[in-house]
Amino acid sequence: MIKSEVFRQYDIRGIVDEQLNAESYYLIGKGFASILIGKGLKTIVIGGDARHSTQEFKDAFIKGALEAGCDVTDVGMVATPVLYFAIWKLKQDAGAVITASHNPSQYNGCKLNLGLASFYAESLQELLKLIQAGKFTSGKGTLSHNDSIEEEYIDYVTENINIQRPVKVIVDGGNGMGGPYLPEILRRKGCEVIEMYCDPDGDFPNHHPDPTVEKNMVDLSRAVVEAEYELGIGLDGDADRLGVVDEKGKMFFGDQTLNILARDYLATNPGKSIIADVKCSKNLYDDIKARGGKAIMYKTGHANIKMRMKEIGVEFAGEMSGHIFLADRYLGFDDAIYAACRFVEIVAKTAMPVSQYLADQPKLYNTPELHTKCEDSRKFDVVDKVCAEFKAENYDVNDIDGARITFEDGWGLIRASNTTPVLVTRYEATTKARMLEIQALVEAKINKYL
Repeated sequence: MIKSEVFRQYDIRGIVDEQLNAESYYLIGKGFASILIGKGLKTIVIGGDARHSTQEFKDAFIKGALEAGCDVTDVGMVATPVLYFAIWKLKQDAGAVITASHNPSQYNGCKLNLGLASFYAESLQELLKLIQAGKFTSGKGTLSHNDSIEEEYIDYVTENINIQRPVKVIVDGGNGMGGPYLPEILRRKGCEVIEMYCDPDGDFPNHHPDPTVEKNMVDLSRAVVEAEYELGIGLDGDADRLGVVDEKGKMFFGDQTLNILARDYLATNPGKSIIADVKCSKNLYDDIKARGGKAIMYKTGHANIKMRMKEIGVEFAGEMSGHIFLADRYLGFDDAIYAACRFVEIVAKTAMPVSQYLADQPKLYNTPELHTKCEDSRKFDVVDKVCAEFKAENYDVNDIDGARITFEDGWGLIRASNTTPVLVTRYEATTKARMLEIQALVEAKINKYL
């Protein structure tokens, strides 16, 4: 069983049994390995998350990859950034992690890598076509197991972090894959850590594993205030996205977390460029420029941003969605565990409460990321039509990813999600009333085409 709709922009993702089963993963493994063999490559490192279907699906992927002629190293149940680390550390040609990230428990998926670069977009479509055509290579690969990579990862991150005093942190692992790593690293650096939901559980029994949505951070916010701790860190299902709450229990949006990290980065890297995606606040872009950096607005999507970083030689980037990419003192991929440690480094440098870190910025009113349901088959067309209409009316439109319409006192964004059947919108302005006006203007155009 192979269904084309599970081959999304950045990865493979779908509902277990309905869209993905063991046969799907056997074919994906065999197809991916065939592509590698065709490129003169042969080694794959594989891991997976704690979802109930992951072990079966991982075994099926391995079977297919071995039959195509690749050698596979299985590192077991790991967070996605640990799998990326394993590609680098074990000098593997490619990597695969069986995960559906922050999706609900009925989903699973697969993220593929060529080296540390994501295997995505057109490459995934080529994989689909190869599978559909049955053009597999044939061989007899070898399977090995590595049980030490997690400890090596913890050691590596610990050695590359400098936390100057014992910070009081609560970590909400969301019952995803980051829980076994972050508290351990912070404790090794002398921090006082309270763990919440840090045991991986594929049912996600406490809350949805997405720390960018406020309702998923309610328990963490309450716990930080009650314990009188300095901050709370939330991780998503596979630990490549980060959420932060301050000592008052207030959640930072992803662009605010990025802003705090950017200030620290520019203090020691003056004049450097920082990439941020189209969903980020004007405050972030203005702040980067005000501190001597060069702000680059780019497409949303971890794979897009990692590729762009490599193309133009940028070592720091981030997204509204909580993906943070650091090639400064690190390996360049999105790792919420490492990014959380860098955030705690900043907290340790000062006695200033976390709630005051961005208090000097102008007050802007903005929405979180808003979603409007729209079928996958129609969503890009709707965005194209809305974008064309704004351009025809001579608005200031950035169309690098959907349409970001800029006004003197605010902006609005519409883009098609690359992972779910929704239109993504966000709005920001100098007053709440103006923000709502911009929202009404954009939504009126969207509703014409829904």
